[in-house]
This record gives sequence, structure tokens and C-alpha cells, in this order.
Amino acid sequence: MILDTLQNLLNQTGFMNLEWGNYVMILVALVFLYLAIGKGFEPLLLVPISFGMLLVNLFPDIMQSIADAKAAGNAAAGLFHYFYLLDEWSILPSLIFLGVGAMTDFGPLIANPKSFLLGAAAQIGIFSAYFLAILMGFNGKAAAAISIIGGADGPTSIFLAGKLGQTNLMGPIAVAAYSYMSLVPIIQPPIMRLLTTKKERAIKMEQLRPVSKLEKILFPVVVTIVVVLILPTTAPLVGMLMLGNLFKESGVVKQLSETASNALMYIVVILLGTSVGATTSAANFLNWSTLKIVALGLVAFAVGTAAGVLFGKIMCKVTHGKVNPLIGSAGVSAVPMAARVSQKVGAETDPTNFLLMHAMGPNVAGVIGTAVVAGTFMAIFGVGI
Repeated sequence: MILDTLQNLLNQTGFMNLEWGNYVMILVALVFLYLAIGKGFEPLLLVPISFGMLLVNLFPDIMQSIADAKAAGNAAAGLFHYFYLLDEWSILPSLIFLGVGAMTDFGPLIANPKSFLLGAAAQIGIFSAYFLAILMGFNGKAAAAISIIGGADGPTSIFLAGKLGQTNLMGPIAVAAYSYMSLVPIIQPPIMRLLTTKKERAIKMEQLRPVSKLEKILFPVVVTIVVVLILPTTAPLVGMLMLGNLFKESGVVKQLSETASNALMYIVVILLGTSVGATTSAANFLNWSTLKIVALGLVAFAVGTAAGVLFGKIMCKVTHGKVNPLIGSAGVSAVPMAARVSQKVGAETDPTNFLLMHAMGPNVAGVIGTAVVAGTFMAIFGVGI
């Protein structure tokens, strides 16, 4: 009996049940943890994602589905499976947009509406990756879900993958999107320096005009009406983004604004991050499709950055040197990291150059633009809200 008991205990340990792929993913999780904690790369995102990745490869059943649990004679599915259902149902991505809206100042975009053009230009990366994904053998819906990584917007990537029925690809897509969001300070600067001259990087932009309280209150209402009437499929993301911003700017629901931007936001980040990380089991992640998704995401993000900078150069020419092309790189929707990178690269050329607020305009426009592109794909494929 003693030997049988010890044998049963040994058979239940991870050492007897894990495969080599699990150990590879455990190593990847530890690298992500180092980047998050040691290097400070978006720790609010990478810490829960990497820990979810660690847990699912130590104990794969933590993501066991309800059907698999019943087949195995268990009373309930794995803990992270229930978290993951909130991703599939688009609940967590929409709540993230609510929190982002409550934390974001749309003033720079209102003060300089031309920023919308830079945000739109950066979406070119998404469409380039879409056609490239089709050439690489993905079907239309899978290509659309993968290409949205180019917006550097994790919640939108998860939302679109779920809506298009690409839940089998949601893990690699989400991890790639959040990874590139975290690596914005590494990926973007070389592209920005390559495509601009020192003279262009040193351009100082005029101070933005003051934006009235009325403008800030009307903006989320008007944008919601216009965008949702034109493209109803954007309602969940654009609507929640603008609702959160209306909480912030109205000034009459301070408690709701504080809850959306703090407590609720951080709770959702924990659930979203750990569930996304938990989709990266070795069985799901270590395959050629995942490698192609990661590569396509990088192409989309790089092309989006380049397109924003190049359009910034066009605006610089048209305005006779009044627009610094660096702010175009912020057209991807990694708020506010991309805007900070624009500021950093500009300050390298001239420490007295302050581009942050100018870059926030395209950055916010990029958030709206990526949501609109996601809604466009949903409309193309006839997917309802």
C-alpha cells in the first residue's frame, strides 16, 4: 500500500505529465517575467500574461474546458477557462475600452483634428498584413483576426478574434499583440530614425489651442453617433471607449470615472492578462501557425509605424515644416506608450523639443481607428454585434 501510494503521488507530479514543449513555454514565461519586472516593459500587462503562461504549462488542466471536464468525470472546468469565456464573449475587451476612455484626454485630438489622418495612415499596417496572411494560407476571417495585431491593441485583437470565430488563434494573436505593445520602445525608434532626417526630427510644433469643457463633453457623444451610424459593428468598442471618456469629462459622475479608470480597470487587466497567458499551452502555441502569426504581427506593426511616419512627412511638406513626422508613429493605438516614444526620439535630437501632447492626438486617433477597422472586418464578413 505504501509503494502504491508513493507511485500514485509520483504519477500525479508535473514531472511525469509534462512534455518538452511545456518546459519551453515555461522558459518563455520566465523571460517575459524578466522583461516585465527587470526591464519594466508594460508590467501591468506582461506580469499577468506571463504568469498565466507559466501556470498553464505547469498544470494544463487549469484551462480545461467544461466539455473536457465532464468527459474526465470532473465537477467543474479549470479556473482560467471561466476567465477565458469572458474574453470569448467580448466582455473583458469592452470593459478595457471603458477604462481606457476614462483615463484618456481627447483634448489633443480635438485641438488638432488633422491627427485623425495620422491615426488612419497607421492602419495601413493592418491591411498589408491581412493580404499577406491570405497569401500565407490563412482564410479571410483568420487573416483579419491576425492582421489587427498591427494596431498594437490587445483588447481589439481579442474582441475581433472572438467575433470572427477564431478562438483557436486567440491565444497567439493576443500574446503577439500584447508583446508588441510592450516592445514599442524597442521596435519603433529604429524605423522612425530610418525614415526621418535629423532636421525633421528637430521640428518644434506650435502649442495646441486650449480645448473647452463643452468640446470635450460633446466629442464622445458626437463620435459615438457618427461612427456607430456609419458602422454599427463598432458599437461595443467605440461606444464603451466614449462612455468612459464621457464619465471623465462630464464632471458629474466622478465615482464612475474613478471606478472605471482604477478599480474596474485593474480587475479586468488581471482577468484578461491571466486568461490570455493561459491560452499559451505548449500544445496550442508551439506550431507553425503561431510562428506565422507572430511574424505577421511584427510586419503589421512595423508597416503601421512606417506608414504613420511617412504620412507625417507628407503633412510636414504640405504645412511647410509645421508638423514633426515623428508624431505619425503614434498612430498605432498603444496608448500612451507610442506617444512617449515619439517624445523620446524627438528629445534625442533636441532635448527642448516637447512632442508628447502633439503625439497624443494621433495616438488616440489610432485607438478609434483600430476599433473602426475591426468593425469594418466584422461588416465585411457579415458578423453581428
